[in-house]
Amino acid sequence: MKFIKFNIIALILFCSSVGVAQQLPQFTQYMYNTISINPAYAGSRETLSIVGLHRSQWVGLEGAPTTQTLSIHSPLRNEKVGLGLSFINDELGYENFSYLYGDFSYNINTNENTKLYFGIKGGFTSYSLDPEYRASQSNDPAIYGIEDRWSPNLGAGVYWTSERWYLGLSAPRILKTNQNKEEGFEALERVSYYFTGGYVFDLSESVKFKPATLLKATNGAPLSFDLTANFLFNEKLWLGAGYRFDERAGEFAGLADFQVSKQLRIGYSYGYPISDLRPYTSGTHEVLLMFEIFKSKRIKSPRYF
Repeated sequence: MKFIKFNIIALILFCSSVGVAQQLPQFTQYMYNTISINPAYAGSRETLSIVGLHRSQWVGLEGAPTTQTLSIHSPLRNEKVGLGLSFINDELGYENFSYLYGDFSYNINTNENTKLYFGIKGGFTSYSLDPEYRASQSNDPAIYGIEDRWSPNLGAGVYWTSERWYLGLSAPRILKTNQNKEEGFEALERVSYYFTGGYVFDLSESVKFKPATLLKATNGAPLSFDLTANFLFNEKLWLGAGYRFDERAGEFAGLADFQVSKQLRIGYSYGYPISDLRPYTSGTHEVLLMFEIFKSKRIKSPRYF
């Protein structure tokens, strides 16, 4: 009975993804993967930054999403221009979405301690359907007419930051793309708007507190937002919790990040769903690796974002 329920839920998730729209995957540790949603973030850490992240969502549920992302970004020598490149691989059931995008940013000083970054991104989104599944469902009207394809897209954003806070607003995919050419069927990559923000408070000489938020608005989809609260101990260990409000996939999460060295950080988060999926999954796991190459003359303070 449980096996049947797993398959029914996976089928519902799959059909809703094909029949409605694909949206960019969201991460619990979004504050360290900002470049995937905001091109203005490129170069803002003032050093060469490489981030890898793996997310296994709703473990135990057949056809549940798994996502990997790899990004690299850095300022150029004049420090006004930043460049970045990001790749996301997102699998949901029999569907696969891949995103390959380049990022460009330019920043201006708004005062002695703050900078405003403007960014654009451009690249391609790949959509493919498992060949065996396509062949087995060739007569299904929900499958007929869907083609594997690469679709170009553009994005834009702004990012305002200081040593202690940041605010961001972006639309990483501006163009709508249709995966199915058949008349009367719509499967669009919809336009989503992201607002991000965070602040670092000093609680003592060795403890800092960093709340952060991400708000996502998509036309025709429920509004979702993430709230996280992290404590930093001795500039080494981050411990915190998060909450995602989403009508379809809300969750509570615990987060832990450790600064192994000045160059290397590792992170882990565990999320437990608060939606109707709760009885069928053991939760969501996310692993983060961040590697940075520092040039001392560029880094004037610790980078908390």
